[in-house]
Amino acid sequence: MKRERSVGRLISDYMNLALILPVSLLVGYAIGLGLDRVFGTSFWYIVWLIAGVIAGMRELIRKLNKEFDRDTDSK
Repeated sequence: MKRERSVGRLISDYMNLALILPVSLLVGYAIGLGLDRVFGTSFWYIVWLIAGVIAGMRELIRKLNKEFDRDTDSK
């Protein structure tokens, strides 16, 4: 039996998808900036920013694949 998801649930799911990448970028940048200040360097923010991009894209793809699988199973 197919169970429909409520509008509120759908909005929350898609808002989560919209926030994954920007939040991971900000977290990676903040970690790198903190390390740069602690160690007196000027390159860690770039390394951690790239790590944030990779982590955000990975999580976004994982969630979209899960959503796609859920939609194809219910048809």
